[in-house]
Amino acid sequence: MSRLVRPRGEAAGMKPFLKWAGGKYRLLPYIQRALPPGRRLIEPFVGSGAVFLNTSYDAYVLSDINADVIALYRVLSLHGEAFIEACRRLFVPENNCPEVYYALRDEFNASRDLVRRAALFVYLNRHGYNGLCRYNAEGRFNVPFGRYKRPYFPEREMRYFCEKARRAEFLCVDFREVMRMAEPGDVVYCDPPYVPLSKTANFRQYAAQGFGEAEQRDLARIAEELADRGIPVLISNHLTPFTERAYRRAECRQLQVRRAISCQGARRGYAPEVLALFAPRSR
Repeated sequence: MSRLVRPRGEAAGMKPFLKWAGGKYRLLPYIQRALPPGRRLIEPFVGSGAVFLNTSYDAYVLSDINADVIALYRVLSLHGEAFIEACRRLFVPENNCPEVYYALRDEFNASRDLVRRAALFVYLNRHGYNGLCRYNAEGRFNVPFGRYKRPYFPEREMRYFCEKARRAEFLCVDFREVMRMAEPGDVVYCDPPYVPLSKTANFRQYAAQGFGEAEQRDLARIAEELADRGIPVLISNHLTPFTERAYRRAECRQLQVRRAISCQGARRGYAPEVLALFAPRSR
């Protein structure tokens, strides 16, 4: 592996309109340099879409197992300005208090109206604690109120996403399924739920399904299979003994990324990450 590098400052580019734990905005310069050229970019774990928004492929397949995220992207792509205006009406001072937040959270969990539910998701994302996206065992969104003085309404970022989404197809399927859609000429970027840095570190689920060691192994195996078919796959993850073994066939670059690495927000440090490129072998 190459030597450790610490990213500095903010990336230059368009930020996602969703706040997202583990988002890749700050790592964009490293990801952009590592991504090979191609016609279409496939993202099985699109999350907030930072990589999608800041790359220039002709087409995109953007998937996530979180149905609320994909439904939001589809609604925004379909309704554009009308949907942005519906979201704006939720970003008023009287809605920035615990009582209203929890009432709207309850409405979100009960709603079956796709447009209203998507607008509420944007509201909850910007008013909830740390922009977390988390569900309980019953699949109900359960992030507490965030107590921000004036939550930011991401109008410009939503408009940019909507414009670029004309080149994108949105799917809500398992990562294995979307990766097997890849064809020669495609590039795949995977940002899965990260391998824990320790046995006591637990990923806070943002979908009802978990993502454990078996899924991590499947991801690495399918990446090898795609590389053997001439399709490059780039994966970001924590650097651990597990990922070192799983990514042994990849070209790996180590990074040190500053983040909160304990439950105490004041305790921040550098966590080791890896960008692993499964590149097609020369014939």
